[in-house]
Amino acid sequence: MSGSVWLPPGARPDTVPGIPRQRTPSWAQPDPVDALAERLDDFVAAAVHPDEIAALLESDGLSDDQIRERYGVKNSFALAEELYERVERRYPEPDGPFHDPWQVGLLGCLLRGVVFALPGLAYVLGAPLLTGPRDHGLPVGTIPLLAGALVGWTWNQGLAHRAYSWLGLGDRAAARRSLLLGAPAGTVLGVLAALLVASPGDLSGPAFAAGQSLYLGASTVLLVLARERALLLALSPMAAGAALTLLHPLPAAVSVVLLLGSLTAVAVLALRDVVPRGDAPEGRGEPRDRPRRGRSRRTTMGPRLSASLPYALFGLGSGVLVLHAALGDPLAAVALTLSMGPAEYLLHRFRSSALAGLRNTSTPKAFSRATTRTVAACLTVYLAALLALSLAMSALWPQAPGVTATRLTALLLLGVVLWTGLLLQSFGAILTATAVCCAAALAQTLAVLTHAGDWAALSVHAAAAAAQATLVCALLGRATAHR
Repeated sequence: MSGSVWLPPGARPDTVPGIPRQRTPSWAQPDPVDALAERLDDFVAAAVHPDEIAALLESDGLSDDQIRERYGVKNSFALAEELYERVERRYPEPDGPFHDPWQVGLLGCLLRGVVFALPGLAYVLGAPLLTGPRDHGLPVGTIPLLAGALVGWTWNQGLAHRAYSWLGLGDRAAARRSLLLGAPAGTVLGVLAALLVASPGDLSGPAFAAGQSLYLGASTVLLVLARERALLLALSPMAAGAALTLLHPLPAAVSVVLLLGSLTAVAVLALRDVVPRGDAPEGRGEPRDRPRRGRSRRTTMGPRLSASLPYALFGLGSGVLVLHAALGDPLAAVALTLSMGPAEYLLHRFRSSALAGLRNTSTPKAFSRATTRTVAACLTVYLAALLALSLAMSALWPQAPGVTATRLTALLLLGVVLWTGLLLQSFGAILTATAVCCAAALAQTLAVLTHAGDWAALSVHAAAAAAQATLVCALLGRATAHR
């Protein structure tokens, strides 16, 4: 019968030998590694290193003997590398909207730049009050003011880092205490430095330097605690008086009142923000000024004092470089100070773009190229802003020294040094930025003492700018630097 099977007499179906199946040629059999890659496709595609895949294989209970028998490779690491090579990288998007912590508003950064520059108007308002002989060919009171400023910048840069470190640990009360103790100490050091270098019988220079030191300490408190608007309001009377002085000289008594009024307002605001407020209820107003229970030993001990030293030295090195530029062209210092607003915004833009690069690139080389392009773009925008500010200052101040190609180039190179230094500092590479800035400051000081001329400053700035730009590309081109 069609479809029936013939059996020998007496034979049963379960005793009939099986009919041999036709074997598939070895070349036509599916590759077991490909089959495994297909099964683990999503995980392998998202892996950033073969070791992740090896960990998964071992967690599934695959021994090296089983891997050699099934897949023909030595061990789990060899199989993981084979899977990593066969599957194209594919990183899934995170659930929910992407959070970018580096998004900031341009207006807020520009406001900080204005706040940084406004104190310079105090020198315009107070210049007629400084009397006495010239300091080594410089205007009266210049040496005490420079000494107090350098001490203040150095001390307050380190103080700001320590306060920010406490804020990063979530202890706002400890940050306020460090500011409450550190700001007055910096003021005293600035006054002592001004007195040490003042000419005999010169009281106006150290008196103005004392007010400068007090302002630097109080403004550091307000800036660390994000009180820029309050600082701007406190400086408004002084700024208005300085603007009027440019049109018509004010009586000395009016200038003193305006200067002391703004200084007092800044000091009172700073003191109000750091003095403990007592036992305010939790969740209302400022947190209590007592340690919380359960705080870790690391938080209780707080950040090391030595950790703030490189930041203080960075403030010293960058301050010396800016002062050298100001002695040659006072408006250069104004342009540099105003440019700190765009500089801060571009630092945030770089961090935001780097975060996007981590998501959009799939190889280390591609990320390095993207980072280098971002650095070049941000630096170009910053230098364009600095150039525009410098030319605007020269146009608005006819008495300013003429703009020469050498001085303008030196200013732009100094801008590269400062911006790349701030960028390295923001990534924790403070030792590198400090070493370059302090070396450049020392070389610039030696060039001035030996009367080497503008070309020496240009060479110093060029060498420092090239060194830091190279370090930025080498360090920040690695994805691990952006953790």
